[in-house]
Amino acid sequence: LKLASHVRPHLSIFAIHAIILAAMPGEDAPQSSRSAALWCGFYGFGIVSTLVVYGLLQERVMTISYDGQLFKSSVFLVLCNRLAAVVFAVVMAMVQREPLENKAPLWKYFIVSLSNVYASSCQYEALKYVSFAVQMLGKSFKMMPVMVWGILISSKSYGMRDWMVALAVTIGSTEFLMTGPTSSKVDSGNSFKGFLFLGAFLLLDGLTSTLQEKLFKEHKTSKYNQMMYINLLSACVSISTLLSTGSLVPALLFTAEHPRFLADAAVLSSSAVASQFFIYSQVKEFGALVFAATMNVRQVCSIIVSYMHYDNHVTYLQIAGLTIVFAALFYKSVMAMIDVPREGERNPLLKAKLGDIETNVDTKQDLRLQH
Repeated sequence: LKLASHVRPHLSIFAIHAIILAAMPGEDAPQSSRSAALWCGFYGFGIVSTLVVYGLLQERVMTISYDGQLFKSSVFLVLCNRLAAVVFAVVMAMVQREPLENKAPLWKYFIVSLSNVYASSCQYEALKYVSFAVQMLGKSFKMMPVMVWGILISSKSYGMRDWMVALAVTIGSTEFLMTGPTSSKVDSGNSFKGFLFLGAFLLLDGLTSTLQEKLFKEHKTSKYNQMMYINLLSACVSISTLLSTGSLVPALLFTAEHPRFLADAAVLSSSAVASQFFIYSQVKEFGALVFAATMNVRQVCSIIVSYMHYDNHVTYLQIAGLTIVFAALFYKSVMAMIDVPREGERNPLLKAKLGDIETNVDTKQDLRLQH
């Protein structure tokens, strides 16, 4: 993996630098427009670059063999990511002097952790059967499930524009799926199984974001406190799953036998953690709508880099489908920036929760961050 081999020696330093920047006191939004643009670009570049590396390593670990052997335990990768996030959250909570005791009942964190772990696991498993581009499109396609969960659980309402954007994303995604190859190189004859995993991911991930938002609003948890407890309990769920399925020991043996896998897993977790600093910083300083646009750029870059690096085939009709999807998403972001006043957008985001690097942002701050 050429890009990963170049990035691997430097990413840990990159992550440490991000943590040091996050810990600097009194860093508010830059005053001048030029300085603000530079900082916004810096945060945006950090988000896109770390998540592109994250996507490449995700595809690498699940679809490329190590000395002729494929790694099979997706839950083990979830465990690695969650443990790295716990360390990051604890350090940042101490640096920022946030309380370490739980602000919400542990059973509520546990429910979120269950859906979080199995959503992530389904996301990894889907890569065994469908292409990375299909998985990325699924992250856009989940707009509809998130909206439905929001209506059912939080009694939200959505405007006609939101439904039209969701419909355009659905049509573009469907065109992509129907007009060219969608299967993974690992198991090209079992795409249906991959779509089942992807569907489970959409449902569980939409539920996770809705529950996180509800938890944050009801108990006013701080960002690193919530991140720490959700990831700590997610690690416990991951370990329990690995032990109950007998997968923990084989995963550890595979890691010991294949140093290249250990390096890839370390970069995978490090890039996920490093991205969280940039995500939080951009959301805090520039708002959810700028972050939503950045994530759209990230999706485009991740798909293009994946196709170029792994030499995957794509048809012109699939390119047209991708164009429809991302045109709709960019339209949503631009119209939201026009409609929502700067300060009105920004005030509630100083309390934004940090938990998932993928996002669904509607024009009313339907925000959640997941690592």
